[in-house]
Amino acid sequence: MYSKELLKGTLSAILLKLLSENERMYGYEISQKVKELTEGKIILKDGSLYPALQKMTADGLLSFKEEMVGGRVRKYYFLTRKGQKEKAAYFDELKDFILTLNNIVFPQLKPL
Repeated sequence: MYSKELLKGTLSAILLKLLSENERMYGYEISQKVKELTEGKIILKDGSLYPALQKMTADGLLSFKEEMVGGRVRKYYFLTRKGQKEKAAYFDELKDFILTLNNIVFPQLKPL
């Protein structure tokens, strides 16, 4: 499992990617999908996941729809138009940052 410091800067990218591929997801579903895709290396805890979802919603990148499921309200999050547009720019910036960081930390590794 990775440190929360490493995850903090990548959580928005993870959420943007998952929601762009799955149209809509609820919090527990997101955390389970991340756990599955990373073979348990990334565990999203409620204390980091839900504040990130709330911030991205406040920033206009996400919205949600509440539905009753099994007698409980479930929030399904999805990308807004703004989120769709900003996703590409965010991923371009993240990719460039990773390559730059790689040049500093692991200069022996050459990009493919």
